[in-house]
Amino acid sequence: MLDRRSFLAATAGGALLNYSSIAHAQSPTGAIVMAKVIDDMTSLDPHESFEYSGNEVCGNVYQKLVNTPNSDPGRLMGELAESWEVSPDAKTFTFKMRQGAKFSSGAAVTAEDAAFSLQRAVILNKSPAFIINQFGFTKDNVARLIRASDPATLVITLEAPTSPSFFLYCLSANVGSVVEKAVALQRQQGEDLGNAWMKQNSAGSGAYRLVSWRASESVTLDANPHAATPPRTRRFLIRHIADPSAQFLGLQQGDYDIARDLGSDQIRGLQGSTAFKLLTNRRASLMYLAMNQKNANLAKPQVRQAVKWAIDYAGIQTNLVPFTFAVHQTFLPEGFPSAVNDTPFHQDVARAKALLAEAGLPDGFEVTIDVQASQPYADIAQAVQANLAAVGIRARVLPGEQRAVITKTRARQHEMALLRWGADYFDPHTNAETFCMNPDNADGARNRTLAWRSSWQNEDLTARAVAAVKETDTAKRSEMYAALQRDHQAQSPFAIMLQEIEVVAMRANLTGFDLGPMSDRGNYRNTAKG
Repeated sequence: MLDRRSFLAATAGGALLNYSSIAHAQSPTGAIVMAKVIDDMTSLDPHESFEYSGNEVCGNVYQKLVNTPNSDPGRLMGELAESWEVSPDAKTFTFKMRQGAKFSSGAAVTAEDAAFSLQRAVILNKSPAFIINQFGFTKDNVARLIRASDPATLVITLEAPTSPSFFLYCLSANVGSVVEKAVALQRQQGEDLGNAWMKQNSAGSGAYRLVSWRASESVTLDANPHAATPPRTRRFLIRHIADPSAQFLGLQQGDYDIARDLGSDQIRGLQGSTAFKLLTNRRASLMYLAMNQKNANLAKPQVRQAVKWAIDYAGIQTNLVPFTFAVHQTFLPEGFPSAVNDTPFHQDVARAKALLAEAGLPDGFEVTIDVQASQPYADIAQAVQANLAAVGIRARVLPGEQRAVITKTRARQHEMALLRWGADYFDPHTNAETFCMNPDNADGARNRTLAWRSSWQNEDLTARAVAAVKETDTAKRSEMYAALQRDHQAQSPFAIMLQEIEVVAMRANLTGFDLGPMSDRGNYRNTAKG
């Protein structure tokens, strides 16, 4: 299992220890420079963005009606909404807008902007729209159900009663971001509501505004001059640096203030240093192997089980990602309400071979695995490839830019794919829906969950996920999610492998960088050089 990276660690060891000999350059005055893998970005329109890096940028450019603090992610608080009331039948939500909030254009944020934004998310119906659509909103009814009764009052009426906290958690997702209506419509092409322009431009009220995004190269953010709370640093630069060693070298030389994707070898080298510091945070982010059920072999239950018993979870975690991932095998990450931390699967070659024989495939079969080319994902894919080969499954790894992998899986064109998934809001339904629910398996389906992407439809689990989100008894709801996780673990085409533990390396003089449990909660506003 130990590979070339062990050799690199050994040969680099002397250089990692002598920090006093490093000639530190300085990143630009008045700017924070962060090295990060950002080739997953496909759009910076918050009603389309559904990737880790894009959501993080959007979280610093846009605000939502409500949000959750990173220090207490289960607590809802107003952001653009100062207050809200819920009708006795739990169908109508009335929000009073906070006064003084302004977009980067200088225009005041109004209830009309908030209504337009939620309507826009539904009408565009991009990847994250199902978070809002699930409450009965459609292109035809959304203007009636989401409306501004006056400049300071937003009224949202649901088709059916729902848990108030659940609905508010959904509004705290990135897709709940509020955009400036006038700017979006000024940039409209046809009926796209400004989507083509907003992929690479911004119209938000957050701490920063987007200056530029160059795919697989960089993102430049400047302070929103009208932000209610101005950021401590005027400019925030993100550089796409795919190689962890290059991130590490740039951090040492002073080219970067923050490095987000260091490997275990580099992290080990920084431990105990006074020149740098490490920030660690368990993320609501899972790494999993998806098996497309359009592939006749992968559609066999015994094959799905065989794959899960073939993988050496502990070996991969220990030897490749000892600091940055923990073994986890259920769809709710540790730290989430109702999360189950059972890890029943381990590498059992004989059992996996027996399952393949039972499926009528004693000699195995050939398959492809799509994966992003950056580390540690490419190394993990190679380890999985070796694990599968040991039981007779001959897998060909297809590395590529993350945006290409995402596009392919969203089109249901993969066979296997090694992917990450991050929760969108702090409620169990966020992952129960996407991993379990697929009410319409047609290629043109409206709600394109992860289950849909892998062409997997299980009516029982779909119905149980629907029932769980409607359950009002807290203890009973938790039991329902626990049972759902265990049955999904046994039946689904997802080999959930690892939960991310993000380790951020930064120079010792940096303060205020705030990691969150979800991708859009990484907060740059208070980051500054001491």
